[in-house]
Amino acid sequence: MTKWMLAALAFLLLFEPSFAAAQPVGSAPPVPAPALPTPLLPTPAVARAPVAAVVVAPAPAAAPVPDAAELAKRVTDLENYVNNVAPADVKTTKVPGPGPGHNGWMMVCAALVLFMTLPGLALFYGGLVRQKNVLSVMAQCLGLAGIVTVLWWAFGYSMAFSSGSPFLGSMKFALLAGVDSKPNGDYSPWVSQNLFSMYQLMFAITAPGLFVGAVAERVKYSAIMLFLGLWMVVVYFPLAHMVWGIDGFMNGVWNKDASIKAIDFAGGTVVHMSSGWSAIVLALIVGKRKGFGTENFAPHSMVLTMIGTGMLWVGWYGFNAGSAVAADAIAAAAFTSTTLAAAVGGIAWAATEWMTRGKPTVLGFCSGIVGGLVVITPAAGFVSPGASVIIGVLAGVVPFLACTKLKNALGYDDALDTFGVHAVGGTLGAFITGIFASSEVNPNLDTNLKDIVGHTLWLEQLKAMGLTLVLSIVGTIVLANIVKAIVGLRPSQEDEETGLDLTDHGERGYHT
Repeated sequence: MTKWMLAALAFLLLFEPSFAAAQPVGSAPPVPAPALPTPLLPTPAVARAPVAAVVVAPAPAAAPVPDAAELAKRVTDLENYVNNVAPADVKTTKVPGPGPGHNGWMMVCAALVLFMTLPGLALFYGGLVRQKNVLSVMAQCLGLAGIVTVLWWAFGYSMAFSSGSPFLGSMKFALLAGVDSKPNGDYSPWVSQNLFSMYQLMFAITAPGLFVGAVAERVKYSAIMLFLGLWMVVVYFPLAHMVWGIDGFMNGVWNKDASIKAIDFAGGTVVHMSSGWSAIVLALIVGKRKGFGTENFAPHSMVLTMIGTGMLWVGWYGFNAGSAVAADAIAAAAFTSTTLAAAVGGIAWAATEWMTRGKPTVLGFCSGIVGGLVVITPAAGFVSPGASVIIGVLAGVVPFLACTKLKNALGYDDALDTFGVHAVGGTLGAFITGIFASSEVNPNLDTNLKDIVGHTLWLEQLKAMGLTLVLSIVGTIVLANIVKAIVGLRPSQEDEETGLDLTDHGERGYHT
């Protein structure tokens, strides 16, 4: 059968006119078809151009061969991209940013950080409150995401990350003007600035989401939304600029003129200390929940809290490893330290609980994991795996004592232990970062801090912690009283007893 198919194909090709026209000069002519028995009209001859007359398009000119100096420059540019180093000459580089690998990594990290709040934190907090208030904390997470995004677009990003004064940026990037896909060399030579701004927006969304846990179940929705909007402007934006802004007052890594030469890799002071200390101040001003100390305030769904904990852990990789603002060795170090501290923190908290209370609980594991993530945050890209394990142990024990012994001794109503985990944990993390930070893990520490890393860096950390405390506490006192005067802070006792799901939102989380 195969032979017959080949023979038929050869026959067709022999009598195909285009095939015949393509035969080279001097080749044997095709065999003519046999004459028909009936006479035909004469067929006009087909004019054919001589083979020599066919015009052939000239081949394109060869590109000039680069000399040795140009080749060396191109190789250097590629090496700089791979190693996350700025090009030697931005104007003439053949590898201009943004870099696809670093950009891709940061898009994933930005999504992971948002995943921490929506739905991670919403589920974590939602499970910890009583059933009648589950939607209220979720609505707070949704509302703050929208409000903070609008503020960030309007002026927040500019206040935090444009150059200006040591305490606050300018309005250069207001309305995200000029924030396009070109990198901002102040923060990364290879990541688009619009992407960098969105990544930092996710941090800004996370911070106020934390302190709502301290006042859960007893603050009006209008009050908490107004308070968090003001808090972002007065506390978060200035603090973010001071710690991370290129000319920030406390940016010890990159600002050689920083007055306080502190370090904070991913938000120990900016996010956790600020929100945690603001949370306890706001909780004291608002007062205790009705029935606190006499009624049962146990979590209504540890299943939701467990799911939220897993989402927080996964999202935290974007939070910590993404703070390298590159897919590089420092990101890998932060990824490793985050994993170790979270795992050890969960074990340490549960073990401490087991020894002191007789049983390890799911709530204990969840709290310890979050505690480990909080405490490692300022240190993530600066410390070794061994130091990360030590930090994990401390993160499991110290916040546990704060959430049990300290809370019971002082009698404050920190509804979801925001103060015990985030304020105490963030403060602990900021301090021990100054002890364990190593330039072997992060060579950037040698840029401006070579003389104090491993020596007196912890003193600079204390200064940064002190300034963070003052700004957070004073700012919260002033803003809480402003909000109280405008819309009031608490719902009526009747509304509080009914539950904020119905009184604030007209919905129920569950229908039985």
